[in-house]
Amino acid sequence: MVMSPEVDRIPVLRDRAAAARHLTRICFKTGPPTLTGVELEWTVHDAADPARPVDAARLRAALGPYGPTTLDPASPALRLLRGSALTVEPGGQLEISTPPRARLAGLVEATEADVAQATRLLDAADLTLGRTGIDPYRYPRPVLDTARYRAMRRTFDRRGPDGRTMMYSTAGLQVCLDAGRPEQLTARWQLVHAAGPSLLATFATAGRHAGRDTGWASARMGAWWRIDPARTAPVWTPEQADRDPVAAWTAYVLAAPLLCIRADGPDWTAPPDMTFADWIDGALHRPPRVDDLDYHVSTLFPPVRPRGYLEIRYLDAQPGRGWILPVAVLSALLADPDTIGEALALAGPSADRWHHAARYGLRDTILARTAAGLLDLARAALPRLELPPALHREIDNGLGQRRAAAERSQW
Repeated sequence: MVMSPEVDRIPVLRDRAAAARHLTRICFKTGPPTLTGVELEWTVHDAADPARPVDAARLRAALGPYGPTTLDPASPALRLLRGSALTVEPGGQLEISTPPRARLAGLVEATEADVAQATRLLDAADLTLGRTGIDPYRYPRPVLDTARYRAMRRTFDRRGPDGRTMMYSTAGLQVCLDAGRPEQLTARWQLVHAAGPSLLATFATAGRHAGRDTGWASARMGAWWRIDPARTAPVWTPEQADRDPVAAWTAYVLAAPLLCIRADGPDWTAPPDMTFADWIDGALHRPPRVDDLDYHVSTLFPPVRPRGYLEIRYLDAQPGRGWILPVAVLSALLADPDTIGEALALAGPSADRWHHAARYGLRDTILARTAAGLLDLARAALPRLELPPALHREIDNGLGQRRAAAERSQW
């Protein structure tokens, strides 16, 4: 690989301690917890025949100057009117990534405006957004092919077909929350993990795939679990509840196998089972640089990933405005230290039930009981979010319906 002068100036990682220092700087940026962002992902379908494949050319024509460069290298990749960026995933899924906002009401208003603009672009091309976390109509099928995606597919294929399902058929909702002040970090980190199984179960939408009932509440997360535990398992577990988040994440990153190694050519395939720690220790022809470490982090997909903020990745895509509800729940539960403490106590009994959440959803009695308690707590904390009355009522009513569903599941 030919190095440019700019690449030559990027610091080299000579040992694991240097890697740990870099991860501490970029992955846990602490401060007052004020900002919230979302990433909304959808499968995309022909409006008349949702089972019909949608190819890259049709998406490129629909998105025009807003399309990403992975879809059209000549695209200016304009942002939507309220600042969101559009990206397209390897199976043709559309994703909107919002700028973070200081208030949930502002995030909702801006995001819905950008969703409406993206919807208009698709409407004009007779395309429509999906409503669930996995494609209910079509089998996995690639739409985009890049060096990263080819390397990803080869790596995942070693373990079976679930990698292709994840890449080409799934759609998630990601919630991005500040890590908080240094003294708040551990509790916030613990809560977004511990509440994960019950919130996954509460908001699971991915039961039907490729024309059949999968038997899973979230077949999307079922696929994630089977891909590669070294890059998809939770970083925090109840068994290691008191472990420092930075130390836990550093160990996770260094122990994870390389998904790909960037190169000038089309083949980015990494040697099987080589970890980033192996690379630091001299396994390849050159030592890794800090940009290699940053890229490696982007290939890890745990339920919660620190990226300076906390990126919560375990939620299925929601229909319509349904995305607002889980964002409001997480925002409310993290609103103040007392609520965080209460939520941690409630979430404890189900904190390790990830597989049950994906498989059974609220049919799992322990998860249903936890979900009911967390939803009650979130509704009680909603006033702290200072929402406009109409939005407050919408969220409260929606959470009340979810709470009733959790209660019914316990009968």
